[in-house]
Amino acid sequence: MSKLGRNDLLGIGFTSQRRRDQLLDRLQAEGVRHPEVLRVMRNMPRHLFVDEAMANRAYEDCALPIGFGQTISQPFIVARMTEAIIGGVNEVRPKKVLEIGTGSGYQAAILSMLVEQVYSIERIEPLYQRSSALLKKLQLDNVEILHGDGTLGWPDKAPYDAIIVTAAPEDVPDALYEQLAEGGRIIVPLGKAGSVQRLTIIRKTEDGLEPQELELVSFVPFLSGRN
Repeated sequence: MSKLGRNDLLGIGFTSQRRRDQLLDRLQAEGVRHPEVLRVMRNMPRHLFVDEAMANRAYEDCALPIGFGQTISQPFIVARMTEAIIGGVNEVRPKKVLEIGTGSGYQAAILSMLVEQVYSIERIEPLYQRSSALLKKLQLDNVEILHGDGTLGWPDKAPYDAIIVTAAPEDVPDALYEQLAEGGRIIVPLGKAGSVQRLTIIRKTEDGLEPQELELVSFVPFLSGRN
């Protein structure tokens, strides 16, 4: 059971609930509509997922550095990808989601409040250690993190109802398609580093893969291996 309502986690001043409410207003103005996504992002203490020196910027709608050449994604992009993962009112919500690129743990934390189980892979060991400790502190017990190579997926836990990729590959690794359940979907920013990337939802159907572009984005490159 999460303890997100604890007073010692809520923040004050630049990290207060008032700042989260202001962020929510911006997300709604930018087109985020799903009420559950908005509710979770309103309650999630994003300042805990960034370096303490950056906490005063935690509720700005921008990406922030988290070290090791990585970033915590812009809240709007997190909300947009989360909406795409859980689907609309007429779609079956995924129960088991795989995330490639844990980073700070923020996206995994958001998803954990909306789906039954989140599996997440992080290739950079210090980020893996940091995010694991934070998610444990928040008592988000339905998130499991692996220090590993995201290009390989996590076959022991497959199949997944949905997969979210938080770094940009030029093409989706075959292993991820293989681990996706039929009827499932992958949310991924496709494109070369430093060039235009397209946030894309790819559905796996009986007839094959059906891609749909959502919008232009900018993500760190998708890398193989682990550090």
